[in-house]
Amino acid sequence: MTVPEGLRVPATTPHPSPWRAQAPVVVVVSLGGGVGATARYAASLGWPTPPGGFPWTTLWVNIAGCAVIGVFMVVITEIRTAHPLVRPFFGTGVLGGFTTFSTYAVDIHKLIDGGRPGTGLAYLAATPLAALTAVWLAAGTTRRVLKGRRR
Repeated sequence: MTVPEGLRVPATTPHPSPWRAQAPVVVVVSLGGGVGATARYAASLGWPTPPGGFPWTTLWVNIAGCAVIGVFMVVITEIRTAHPLVRPFFGTGVLGGFTTFSTYAVDIHKLIDGGRPGTGLAYLAATPLAALTAVWLAAGTTRRVLKGRRR
């Protein structure tokens, strides 16, 4: 007896292991993270924070990185389609390595321990506010500038 065409179960194709499916993403995030962290380190060498000084470099790195993520996300989600590995490489890797929560936290600790608790608390509040504002302004500006250039 033959099974009618509409009732046949299609042949299954083997699924790759979860590791094989995620390996390219892990690799590009790692490579991007190395690039971003190197850029942040270079910024800290170019504009070092003097002992007891305000951590302007970390603040501006975080603001700049957040502005770039605002532009990037609009471009790859609203303007044009990107390769599936672009977002993990650049968004998660490069910009995740470039921006820094850990250095921000250490800077706050140094300011407070250095007898500048008011400055430390102001920095604690100002950084996320400035970073979120940078994302919002950059995304909005990108939408206005690239209006009509949708996929």
